[in-house]
Amino acid sequence: MTFETRELFRKYTSDEEFEKIVEMDSVSEMWRKCVSEYGDRLAVSDDGREYTYARLEDDAAGFRTLLKSDGPVRVGILCANSYDFVKAYIATVTSGDCAAALPAHLDAPSVFGCCMMFGLSVLVYQPGFEDRLEIVKLKRPDIRLIRSDELCDEKTEMVPCAADTPCSIVFTGGTTGRSKGALLSNGAVMQGTVNGCYGYHDVFFQRYLLVLPLTHVFGLIRNLLTSLYTGSALFICRNNKDMFRDIAVFRPTVLVMVPALAEMALTLSKKFRKNMLGDDLKYIICGAAAVSPFLIREYYKIGVKLLAGYGLTETANLVSGNPESLAKPESVGIPYPHQEFRITEQGELLIKGRNLMDGYVGAEELDAYDEDGFFRTGDLVRLDDDGFLYITGRIKEIIVLANGENVSPAEVETYFNAPEFIQDSQVFEDEAEDGTHILALEVVPRATELLDMEPADRAEYIKNELEKINRTLPSFWRVSRIVVRDSDFERTPAMKIKRYRKF
Repeated sequence: MTFETRELFRKYTSDEEFEKIVEMDSVSEMWRKCVSEYGDRLAVSDDGREYTYARLEDDAAGFRTLLKSDGPVRVGILCANSYDFVKAYIATVTSGDCAAALPAHLDAPSVFGCCMMFGLSVLVYQPGFEDRLEIVKLKRPDIRLIRSDELCDEKTEMVPCAADTPCSIVFTGGTTGRSKGALLSNGAVMQGTVNGCYGYHDVFFQRYLLVLPLTHVFGLIRNLLTSLYTGSALFICRNNKDMFRDIAVFRPTVLVMVPALAEMALTLSKKFRKNMLGDDLKYIICGAAAVSPFLIREYYKIGVKLLAGYGLTETANLVSGNPESLAKPESVGIPYPHQEFRITEQGELLIKGRNLMDGYVGAEELDAYDEDGFFRTGDLVRLDDDGFLYITGRIKEIIVLANGENVSPAEVETYFNAPEFIQDSQVFEDEAEDGTHILALEVVPRATELLDMEPADRAEYIKNELEKINRTLPSFWRVSRIVVRDSDFERTPAMKIKRYRKF
């Protein structure tokens, strides 16, 4: 299947705005246009300071001078979410260099490991992170170290880049879970950036709040770069504990969030009978984990469109987006343009396209591609008759039962997640008292939907209702044990549930 046309998304945006969504080959091309058209507009607000597009370019132009090398190099950026990160990233990629976004929590051995794994020639670091550089200084004195707040009066112009010029290295676990970097070209990054504009009204001149890490592809591309591309203003929340305070001050119109954050905000909104995300909010762009149809319905009730999507680091974040979230709440949407899909007999999605990475840096995965160069996503999917995509699980999470049946836990979980009183669930392979292997279920209740019930009665009620669902399932999908948790599941830094792996 080939998805070349963007016209599928036209009806979800005004003609005037849709024509302004122009595909570009490089971040330099995008940024030059942004500075020309949005110069006096607010680009970034951080730590009480505001920076226009023109000011950001002026600072980036000075930083490009500091980065000057004999040719293209790889530049590590070790900064927390901040204006310094934004400035350093824009300066790096518009210099024709490749930016490797290093998570701010890395310790000294990990920073040194990244320098070696990614082949870095320059390391930009935030003041206060000097202790992370000790091993680099000792073992790799040839790596240039630049403070992120360093200033330079001499300005250097942007470098025109081709679409195939390396742009960004972003951390990923890949298909095996081993940490490595996905190398994204300028063309891939820009395809991901522009894809973020499709499927909704009011695309340009919005107010975004940044709560996701800029070292994650969702935060870097959909939150930062799509915000800049659309002439929007980005308010940087430095500490997620201050998120609701920052929302009250900045009054965002668009939030890019993972489902766990959206769930928390909804719970608090119901508790305090006030929209904790602000009365100006129009859209929540939600992804990086499965989005509950409950969240979509509940946010629509308070006038907020929650738009689910699907993507991977290896595909510059965005593969599909759902402009029909309310009508098709289980779907991750319509595939974006310039992609080819293959779905294997097992149901695994394979992708080739302009948004696909150039490969991994630091740890190759020889089976990441098929013989025709299609990337193996590891995700099990289906397409409906209207062309909407659904994720039904992960191929590596498949449970093979004793009778030979293959069970996708995520597919079974959709049935147990259907009641509004279930927030999250996990189906996994466990061991019975007699030593046989069984399917088990653990659930996290959604407390706001059980307020009228005594705490002692909730667990029994939930088990009884889930058992009714259990009896409707095919025999090989039925669980033999149901546990109601009183705490959340352990989660990854991206807020995904950590899967149990007992066997």
